[in-house]
Order: sequence, then structure tokens, then C-alpha cells
Amino acid sequence: MSMPRVCVGIDVSKDWLDVAVEPPVRPGWRVATTEAAVADLVVALTGLPVQAIVLEASGGYETPVVSALLLARLPVHLLNPSHVRAFARATGHVAKTDQIDARVLARFAAQLTPPARALPDPALLDLRALVTRRQQVVQMLASERNRALQARPPVRRSVARVIAALERALADLDRALATLIANTPAWHGRAELLRSVPGIGPVTATRLIADLPELGQLSRQQIAALAGVAPLNQDSGQWRGSRHIRGGRTAVRHALYMAAFVATQHNPVLRAYHQRLKARHKPCKVALIAVAHKLLTQLNAMVAQNRPWAPPAASTALAPG
Repeated sequence: MSMPRVCVGIDVSKDWLDVAVEPPVRPGWRVATTEAAVADLVVALTGLPVQAIVLEASGGYETPVVSALLLARLPVHLLNPSHVRAFARATGHVAKTDQIDARVLARFAAQLTPPARALPDPALLDLRALVTRRQQVVQMLASERNRALQARPPVRRSVARVIAALERALADLDRALATLIANTPAWHGRAELLRSVPGIGPVTATRLIADLPELGQLSRQQIAALAGVAPLNQDSGQWRGSRHIRGGRTAVRHALYMAAFVATQHNPVLRAYHQRLKARHKPCKVALIAVAHKLLTQLNAMVAQNRPWAPPAASTALAPG
């Protein structure tokens, strides 16, 4: 008699992986996160009739495991941790340990259909790593500059040296990003396309290339939801609540928000749109999110049509993405 197809949950931490199978054809087990141990895990899972393997996003610790499983052509799915926690509460799993989390993941996969995940492109992973590191350095630099404003004389030279080192690191990262974009024809063309829009600079363009590769491939509703700038209804019965944004890719949403702020000053189309919203007494943040939503819609259409931005007098309406 053949073994039933199983779903596998893997709870990821820094030093080990907890693995559970649903239905439980074998007890759960723990393996180290070393390269050799992960390779042994891949071999063990290859020997099972696996229907799906699910993991939570864990701050990057999951990346080597996901890559190894995908290279072995195993069906891997990466889940949003908030979705898993909601499922755990709904199914009465109040206690929390690594092995319990692994079992919850396996049951999530067995009862629900998780989204598929494509094989990661090594070059895209490198780009994302550089973008993430740049953001970390920017945050550290801002912290040190704030400290410099209140630093006592004995520590001022130390703070100044750290600021200088971080500024050099930031310049090095910017050069590395520029080189990587320039040496990848598809990315170079997309960066030029995105930067043709007033309000989109090199940092925002690089962030969109790294973290929103679906741009131009989805409808305007889908891309807005993915980026986290889609207004969501809050209605019940006859009550109609205010619409709010929620979820999506936080880093992309922040980049679009800052780009929208710049666009309200330098993009004639979005500046006029922002002024109309202000005339209707929309709160400042609501108006900026609406501008970010419209900006993303324009970018999605431009990429889909491979068509750069043009001033209103010389442009024709872009088809919806």
C-alpha cells in the first residue's frame, strides 16, 4: 500500500530547524541549520511523497533552506507569519514551541492551499541583499548623526569617525548597486523607465526592481494589494467604515510613500491630483497614500507597455495595468 501524500512544516530559527509531517507518518525531528544538515534534510524529504513544504518568513534565516529545497525541485511555499498565527488561534493552538509551530505549519498546508513560490534568481537575491544592507546603513547613519547633535566633547571624535565610516560604506553600496543594475540589461532598462517619472529616483527605482518584480505583470488592483497601498473596505451590515491600507510589502510601501511626497512637488500630474484631494479636505496622510496608489498604477502601466513617462501635453492616456 502506497504512503499517503504528506505536507511538511518547517519552523526556522537561527541554529536549527524543527520539522513536522501531516499526516504524521513519522515523528517530528530537529536538524541543525548547517549546510550539511540542510542537505540531509533535503534527501530525507525527497524520499517522502510530499505535496507541499511550508515555512514562515524568518528574517532571512529561511533563505538557504528555501533555496536548497527549490533546487531539489520540491514544492516549497513561504508563508506570512501573521496568517499562520491567525490559523493557529482559529484551530485552538494556544501553546507555542518550535515543534508545535512546525505542526501548525504542516496542518496549514494540509487544510489550505498556500501560494506557490518560484525558484529564486541568485542575481535578484544579491540585489535584495545590497538594498537591505543600504537601508541598514542609512538607519545607522541617521542614528549617529542624531547622537552627534548631543555628543559631549569626549565622544565627539568617536561619533565623527563612525559617521565617516558609514558614509564611505553607503557610497560603496550605492556604487555596487549601480554597477549591478547597469550590468543586468533587463534591470537597467527598467530602472531607466522608472526614473523617467518625476518623483522616482535611483533609490526608489532600485527598491521596486528588487522587491516588486511583479510590476507590469499584474492588474492595478493586484499590484496595489501586493505593495500594500490598496484601500480595504471596513463594512458590516449597514455600517460603512473608513477604508484603510493594510498588509503588503512594507519596504515597497515606504518607498512609494516617499516617492509620492516628492512627486507632489515635481510631478505635474500627481501634484494636481494631490491638490484636488487637499481641496476636498482629505487628511494629509490619506492624500499621500492616494498619490502613492496612483503613482504605482502609472508605473505598472508603463512597465507593462514598456513606455516611459511623458509630460501631460505630450502623453496619451496609459492603459490600465
